[in-house]
Amino acid sequence: MVDNDIRVQTGFVSEKSRPWLIRVVLGAAILAFVGLSIIPIFSAIRDERQAATPASPETTTVTEAKKSELQSQEKGYEAVLQREPENQAALQGLLQTRLQKIQAKTGEVKDVIDPLQKLSQLDPGRAEYKILLAQAQQQVGNQEEAAQNYQSILAAKPGEIQALQGLVALRLQQQQPETAVQILQKTLDTAPQINQTQPGSVDVPRVQLLLGEVYALQQRYDQAISTYDQIIAADKNDFRPVLGKALIYREQGNRNVSKSLFDAAVSLAPAQYKDRIKQIAAGSPTPPVNRQEFSPQE
Repeated sequence: MVDNDIRVQTGFVSEKSRPWLIRVVLGAAILAFVGLSIIPIFSAIRDERQAATPASPETTTVTEAKKSELQSQEKGYEAVLQREPENQAALQGLLQTRLQKIQAKTGEVKDVIDPLQKLSQLDPGRAEYKILLAQAQQQVGNQEEAAQNYQSILAAKPGEIQALQGLVALRLQQQQPETAVQILQKTLDTAPQINQTQPGSVDVPRVQLLLGEVYALQQRYDQAISTYDQIIAADKNDFRPVLGKALIYREQGNRNVSKSLFDAAVSLAPAQYKDRIKQIAAGSPTPPVNRQEFSPQE
């Protein structure tokens, strides 16, 4: 299966190393608990390459051998596709190989667009391909093509959280925060009707958490807190909005309220998240946040 290879873990890096990224004030910690990241996977691959330490001669030899292996695999898949252009197994293999080539510094993001386009056409019910296609298009500068792909997914599945997150991230990247807010607010406004006909289609708390994050990124803290309070009113045991409020109050310099909220978030959180929240509360160095770290299993 291609899934595990595509789902590259993403981390937050500095604005200097990713110039297009909006300035993140509270983003890393909150988005970790929302289960979302506003960073396309291909940027993550690029940053991993840039951060890599120089390889030893032995490591270089292994890397060169791997590069040769990937090139051979790519040619093999291409040969199959010349005979069978719609062979999905070959397209998946080609996609995997080209993603690995990007990691090995021998491939380009643009190289994955063609197999992703074909896979999304052959399997239109699988939103994952189109989401990845949109991310790749965004990364190479085709922003409106990316937006169209996100929008087409949301037209069919209004609650598809990864597409929603991608479109919001794109609009933030384009310095259109009000558009991002409108997208999320429209999703929330239509959620009751959608969930009535298709139960569970829109995960309202996750959309609200993302809306709160967008407000926080714009330093619209009152609106962010109000959004988090709506989640808390619906579920007093959800630690994520409590954490979001704690971060906002800390950003505003209200340490007493912030500490109380951090303590409450630790108390409410499942055991596997408690230490991570304590690290965030202490402001101690933490590893990069990846978008799956705290998200519900889907």
